[in-house]
Amino acid sequence: MNIVIAGHVDHGKSTVIGRLLADTDSLPDGKLEQVKATCARNSKPFEYAFLLDALKDEQSQGITIDAARVFFKTQKRDYIIIDAPGHIEFLKNMVTGASRAESALLVIDAAEGVQENSRRHGYMISMLGIRQIIVIVNKMDLVDYDEKVFRDIVNEYSEFLREIDAEALTFIPVSGMEGDGIAAMSSRMSWYDGMTVLEGLDSFQKEVVKQNKSFRMPVQDIYKFTNFGDSRRVVAGTVETGTLSAGDEVVFYPSGKRSRVRSIEGFNTDGPVSRVESGMAAAFTLEEQIYIRRGEIAVKEGEGIPEVSSRVRVNLFWLGRRPMVADKEYLFKCGTLKVPARIEEITRVIDASNLDAIETGTQINRHDVAECIFKLKRTSAFDRADLFEGTGRFVIVDDYEIAGGGIIREGLEDEYADIRDKVFRRNYKWEKSFISPERRSSRYNQIPYMVLITGGKDTGKKRIAKSLEEALFNDGKYVYFLGIGNLLYGVDADIKGQENKFEESDDTGSADSRSGGVSALRGDGKGYAESRGGKRYEDASAGMKAERAAKNASAGATRKEHIRRLAEVAHLMMDSGLILIVTAVELNQEELEVIKTVVDPDRIETLWVGERISTDINYDYHFTNGDAAEEAVQIIRERFQEKGVIFKSW
Repeated sequence: MNIVIAGHVDHGKSTVIGRLLADTDSLPDGKLEQVKATCARNSKPFEYAFLLDALKDEQSQGITIDAARVFFKTQKRDYIIIDAPGHIEFLKNMVTGASRAESALLVIDAAEGVQENSRRHGYMISMLGIRQIIVIVNKMDLVDYDEKVFRDIVNEYSEFLREIDAEALTFIPVSGMEGDGIAAMSSRMSWYDGMTVLEGLDSFQKEVVKQNKSFRMPVQDIYKFTNFGDSRRVVAGTVETGTLSAGDEVVFYPSGKRSRVRSIEGFNTDGPVSRVESGMAAAFTLEEQIYIRRGEIAVKEGEGIPEVSSRVRVNLFWLGRRPMVADKEYLFKCGTLKVPARIEEITRVIDASNLDAIETGTQINRHDVAECIFKLKRTSAFDRADLFEGTGRFVIVDDYEIAGGGIIREGLEDEYADIRDKVFRRNYKWEKSFISPERRSSRYNQIPYMVLITGGKDTGKKRIAKSLEEALFNDGKYVYFLGIGNLLYGVDADIKGQENKFEESDDTGSADSRSGGVSALRGDGKGYAESRGGKRYEDASAGMKAERAAKNASAGATRKEHIRRLAEVAHLMMDSGLILIVTAVELNQEELEVIKTVVDPDRIETLWVGERISTDINYDYHFTNGDAAEEAVQIIRERFQEKGVIFKSW
């Protein structure tokens, strides 16, 4: 069993651990006497905490102690005690999986009483889902083993735990230095008839066997072997919960792609491996080769599925030196998932040391706990922490340092949920070819990719697109130019009223001088006034405003469906192995996200053409007009070579 021990500095954690090792005969022969003799030679009072330093490199008799972990055993089971020397180390280890604590010991100094860190550690332990907590009231010898001191701490800390919806299994009065209450009862505390620390450890209940839960394996990487005719493509990761066997069907989220496990791969094993289970590093091959990436979660077909969204409600403990602010981008890490994220809303902030509510603003200060909503940069898969710890805990990275973390409470619906449902259904029903994507790439000497060219009307987008198509074609690549206008009167023939919003205008004037472009399509209500030189009609009735809003909303929904269909056509063409070059007028970031929901977002390059940037789209390259076609072709060519999109032909 993994147990974390926490507490305010100098409250005696190391002394309690050292005494526990000594009193359970878990030390190597002669080690206690050796440390006592060293202290005597140096005229230094002996402390049981010194045993941890002395045992740092000790390997004999099954004892291994390092800066973070202590291994020992009782008659009931083996233990690992995980020291939590500070907030950030504990949080980082707990959330990233280096520590899998099921229970906690929290040490409080009887003389000093409940301190700020006592509360913060308690809050953090509770927030991370650890429900089995024993509070050790140490240094009772310093207060003459006074029962009232002990009871006062029990009452004060119990009240605090109730406020954070937690509860201690028991409170144990001890003296780590004198040994009272560690492994044996003490006559100096005859008023206490509860458990010793050793009995408390053995009273902890093991959590539900993870093998009985639904299968979860965050994808760490995909490895391709080529030597000696080996063509395996191996999906690797660590199994968080459940089991997986050869022949099982797995679904990967958030993509929704699925395949059947062909084989479980083993490394340095005596024989074939047919099954993996929770806690094991795993690798397996699939019957059909599908494109998946690091950060997806593998789930067994027919078992509970994870949550999928770009919006997530969390409980966050912030430990960064600088406050967490709403207008900054951070890195959100959960399992193997790494995705940029911003705070969408700070719902509630409290001071973890006293549970006082703090006025909700635009930042979270150090040591504050917050309930907030994150907006992830792309759709991701995760779980509620109360259901699956490994895929429900996260850390936040700020400027390359882990600065906070917490638990996922729930995924929230986002604006792409309906499109994502269609993509899931499509992938579920997808008829796979006998020809794998790898075979097509090998034959064509390229990886399917999309170049998305957008910008103002009549800025030269098509010139750049067709020049790029011709250059790649002349290089022997399989490439196709698709203007969105090519879809409007065919695939989109049943959608009326938006054709002129997508196609290039015949007007040869400056696109940047015209108004009313994208704003009228976003449903923001500005287009009506802007198209009339910015004049606003103050006498507009409520009915006219409502009608206008309805028209804008309808136009936005119609355009969104155009974009979705464009993305689905692009997906089909890219599935055939093509490099696709697409043009469309004034795409905004929301529309780009629609495309990325349907098409693999890692295989899209975005270009903006036009002097004026008239939408909020996050583009990769900016060209002022079509005269830059030659430069654009060269840049994209080099980019494709750097990313391995186009292969060399030998």
